[in-house]
Amino acid sequence: MPANFWIIFSGLMLTMLLSALDQTIVSTALPTIVGELHGVEHMAWVTTAYILMATIAMPVYGRIGDLIGRKTLFLSGIAIFLVGSTIAGLSQDMTMLIIGRGIQGLGGGGLMITSQAIIADLVPARQRAKYMAPIGAVFGLSSVAGPLLGGWFTDSIGWRWAFWINLPLGILALVVCAIVIHLPKHQVSGRLDYIGFVLMAAAVSCTVLVADWGGTEYGWSDPVLLGTAAAGILAWVLFFVQESRASEPLIPLYLFRSRIFNVSTLIGMIVIGVGMFAIIGYLPTYLQMVYGVSATESGLLLIPMVVGIMSAAIPSGNAISRTGRYRMYPIVGVALVMVAAGLMSTLVVDSPVALICVYVFVLGAGLGLMMQTLVLAVQNDFPASDVGTATSSNNFFREIGATLGIAAVGAVFTSRLTDQLAQRLDASSAAAVGDSNSLTPAMVHALPQAAQDAVIAAYQHALTPVFAYLLPLFAVGLVLAFVLPEKELSDTHDVESEPEPAQM
Repeated sequence: MPANFWIIFSGLMLTMLLSALDQTIVSTALPTIVGELHGVEHMAWVTTAYILMATIAMPVYGRIGDLIGRKTLFLSGIAIFLVGSTIAGLSQDMTMLIIGRGIQGLGGGGLMITSQAIIADLVPARQRAKYMAPIGAVFGLSSVAGPLLGGWFTDSIGWRWAFWINLPLGILALVVCAIVIHLPKHQVSGRLDYIGFVLMAAAVSCTVLVADWGGTEYGWSDPVLLGTAAAGILAWVLFFVQESRASEPLIPLYLFRSRIFNVSTLIGMIVIGVGMFAIIGYLPTYLQMVYGVSATESGLLLIPMVVGIMSAAIPSGNAISRTGRYRMYPIVGVALVMVAAGLMSTLVVDSPVALICVYVFVLGAGLGLMMQTLVLAVQNDFPASDVGTATSSNNFFREIGATLGIAAVGAVFTSRLTDQLAQRLDASSAAAVGDSNSLTPAMVHALPQAAQDAVIAAYQHALTPVFAYLLPLFAVGLVLAFVLPEKELSDTHDVESEPEPAQM
């Protein structure tokens, strides 16, 4: 490792924190943002736009990094992220906000992937396990600090600071990383797969639109939705056909010959992608609407999750570095996430807040055991020359899960909320509520008691059953964790001596 490794590592952690923060920082601010900008029907897209564009960008960053080197690519990602943050901070309507969030995602996706690949360039797999705990802690911290900061900004100086805060931190990261990171440059050995990129973007976009529109904007049998689904399927087929022919594919098909890659990716997609982001994306709204807590308080109530992540990730990371074994940790992790989702589905309007904190801690412990362990397993199964591509592809499918999870849960939640409000609000309460698309937590708790009780009950009955809907998915993830192959972690960077990927 280079002598200034810890300075490099700190810079990478800062950029990963910025990127991960912006997946969650708007969650506590969302009720106020959509109320002010009159767009509750577009609520899911404030988060989905970021994750969607980050997902599309990931394979591109991974492949270009393997071809030409990562430093310039990494610095470009920071710059793009800062441009998106500026646009989001200046937003005057939902359209401008969603565009800014999309541009943030284009940069943020590169920061997550390139940071992990740079660490893999510098540290052998077995020793890398010790650094996975801080990486996992960054993602855990962001999942709590994001909602907490978003809530604090919303309650004090304004929700736009959720985006302005990125500018000084991002510029600091840009300067530090430009000075301290020194990596070998690579010669371009082929052209980037532009056709594959277009097909991938179309496929991901159609997939998300179907998840977001289904049952809300359009009925499941509506021609528009069916046409979008058909276009998405066609784009996915054409994308993989293109990848089989391209000289430098974004997602090389040989990755799928690795059983470790396939199983780890599916677990990450189902449990972390769908589960974590679906729960964390909507729990702060539930806390604000049902319990009447402030945006800041709803963020503070998620702190037990980061405590759970760190308390599980640090000892498991040290144990993995010591033994070179990792298989048991995803098994226990998925089981704990499944238990947490089941417990959350039992919440009622008068459930103690302390009980929610316990459930959130259990969720964090499960995530801490597997988030970075799965990435480590994938990186260990491929030679150093493919680490960027393998890492980005694994994260790509995980983000697909996150995008689908947030969009699908948002669609189900919005549909259920509309039905619940229609059932529970009588004429006088409906008149007091007014436009339900513009409801903010403050407005809800200023309503007459009858209307307030009806709205709170509607939110509770709209969201908590959705957690139970996730249990079959998590059960699939648990089965996959049991069949995940285990390969002893490599303690070398010698590409020639690295074993071949575990075959299917």
